[in-house]
Amino acid sequence: MISENQSSSSAIGESKIIHKSTSVVNPRSRFVTEETVALLFNISPEQIYRIECCHYMVYVHAQGISRFVSYADFPPIVEVNPPTSEDFTGWYKRWNTKQAPQFWTQFYTYNFKNAFSVDSLLEWGKLVGTIKSVIALSALQQLRDVYAQEKDLMENF
Repeated sequence: MISENQSSSSAIGESKIIHKSTSVVNPRSRFVTEETVALLFNISPEQIYRIECCHYMVYVHAQGISRFVSYADFPPIVEVNPPTSEDFTGWYKRWNTKQAPQFWTQFYTYNFKNAFSVDSLLEWGKLVGTIKSVIALSALQQLRDVYAQEKDLMENF
């Protein structure tokens, strides 16, 4: 029997991501997530009021935060199509270098440590492998170490 009081049931939360441009959507907007914004600004997802994906920038409005962020600051994620050559071109143009922001290393470290299975960890590892050319060598070694440690923990415990 379905309860008449629907408000007490657990509901899927409404997305806080709004696409402002209806005609042209930035292809890197697929990498924008509430979790990434929360990590980027070191806040909880509940503190985010809205994320507006405009044509060239992302506007983040959260508790104590009102900022524009470049799409190039958002690292690729496993849940969507992998990065394309156009993504790399866009990143290079924005960064004025061939190195990803330091946040990307923090982001992938977080995702390695929070992978729920060896298969999930492998997916994240493969993704990092596809973008390793934009990650500094020292950061890449750090990610390899975290990956190996997490894999070892999952397989042996």
